[in-house]
Amino acid sequence: MSRRPTRAAALAVSVCLVLAACSSEDGSDDAESPTAEPTPERGSVQQPAPTDVLPGADGELALAASRTFFAHAPVVVLADDADPASRLRAGSASLALGAPVLLDDDAAALAEELDRLDAGWVLTVGDATLPEELGDVVAVPAPADDAALAEHLGLEAGEPVEVADGGEVAAVVGLERGTLTPLAPAADATDDADEQTADDATAEQATAAEATSEPAADGEELPATELPEPVTGTLALTTGAPGELLATATARAAGADVAVVPGGDPRATSESVTALSEAAPEHVVGLGDAFGDDETLAWRAATAVTGVELPGGGQLVFPGKRYVALYGSPVTPALGVLGEQAPEETIARAQEHAQPYEELVDDTVVPALEIIATVASSSAGDDGNYSNEWPAEDLRPLVEAAGEAGQYVVLDLQPGRSSFLEQAQLYAELLELPHVGLALDPEWNLGPDEQHMVRIGSVTAEEVNEVVDWLADFTRERDLPQKMLVLHQFQVRMIQTVPEVDLSRSELAVLVHADGQGGQGAKQDTWRTLHEHGPDIQWWGWKNFYDEDSPMLTPEQTISQVDPVPHFITYQ
Repeated sequence: MSRRPTRAAALAVSVCLVLAACSSEDGSDDAESPTAEPTPERGSVQQPAPTDVLPGADGELALAASRTFFAHAPVVVLADDADPASRLRAGSASLALGAPVLLDDDAAALAEELDRLDAGWVLTVGDATLPEELGDVVAVPAPADDAALAEHLGLEAGEPVEVADGGEVAAVVGLERGTLTPLAPAADATDDADEQTADDATAEQATAAEATSEPAADGEELPATELPEPVTGTLALTTGAPGELLATATARAAGADVAVVPGGDPRATSESVTALSEAAPEHVVGLGDAFGDDETLAWRAATAVTGVELPGGGQLVFPGKRYVALYGSPVTPALGVLGEQAPEETIARAQEHAQPYEELVDDTVVPALEIIATVASSSAGDDGNYSNEWPAEDLRPLVEAAGEAGQYVVLDLQPGRSSFLEQAQLYAELLELPHVGLALDPEWNLGPDEQHMVRIGSVTAEEVNEVVDWLADFTRERDLPQKMLVLHQFQVRMIQTVPEVDLSRSELAVLVHADGQGGQGAKQDTWRTLHEHGPDIQWWGWKNFYDEDSPMLTPEQTISQVDPVPHFITYQ
């Protein structure tokens, strides 16, 4: 195994031989030979794939990050698996050197990676230990004293930073390459026992600092180094979990920008969407299993890069938001409150309904409109489907006005003998708008020989899943934010086999909306029964009827009496 110290020594010997030969030729044997300055060691990075999710956590993830970002590293930083605090210090050193940082938890994998990197020196932090079979790799213990460590690295030490529990990864993200900013866990002195522990730790650190502030022994010094050229156009994503700290440090050491994405979905918050939109990265690397597979991260990142956000912020419908909606058709007042006034007044009325909820819940309250796009009809009509489809252009003024006002829109389908999928596709041009979702109303879904008002309609999970697949693909292909898909229900039979509805497509947020009307006791019974038959449904809606409920709940009662608290509240 060839190592950098051997090659450096050979270079030094060759320089000396050349100088000696020159002095012999010109007869200046007595002249003092100049001392050649050693060439600084320098690693090399490599560009990751366009989209890459690195698996695991801690040591496994640190190894994956090293393999992804570094082609060669003469110096590697090694943290102690048994000492979490050493990881912060190792991360600081990694950024200072522009070198990968690994963990000593798997000797065989560590030895293999050091060999691949052709490492010659390893800066060990804490009690980190190298595998015995590494031959001529030089282990250099990192001084516990900040000034001594800085001198060891040939840098000046910045002001030390105390890092609160849970803020370790964010602290590493904020470090600069080529600068030593010592990181250390924040002291915890909340009681006498903790104070004693802190005092003992301080004493131990002081003792260690005294011991390690001495000049390093021969063969235990790091070479002079230069930062490698950074990767370009690369954004690494981390959830901020402690197990991603070392991988995050390695990504930053390689020159990648890093964004913290809690939960692993870059669409989730305004901050993550803005980070990807501003970076417009050519390469996106997810650090850890939370980011899914490569394909999932690729389309989610592409969506986030658009920078388009939903009402209430971010690109996800839920969590963190609750919606208060008016239901009806803008075409006629006979079909609800949306047709009782002009679009501008409708927008204001929706805002008025939503406002009382803002003080009742911690989530962001988003005003919304549920617009009946296709209306069940007692007559077959020219197409024989017992459903009237309003032209998309007739609905567009209200849809666009809602978007401009920061309100969400759901298009409601009452298909008759048509199919939900066929009718959904009629409104593709409106569904291309980021703030527009879809609702399926099985009450008005007929079989081939059925008519309305004879019995309440229903839908199979298979029919719902046809819409799920189409709408999810539609959303992904256009890099659109997540869309809400509402399933209306007030009897169990209306959605047959609810557990078979596909909830796996994260392009969509599937919500079951309880539409029961009448006395509150009966409505609550329906609410509980639907929950029992849809245990996997995460998002739920509740409808307040102005005239049919006895009585209609106030906003305060809706929040306090409906359990669990609904995510989508409609007024009809």
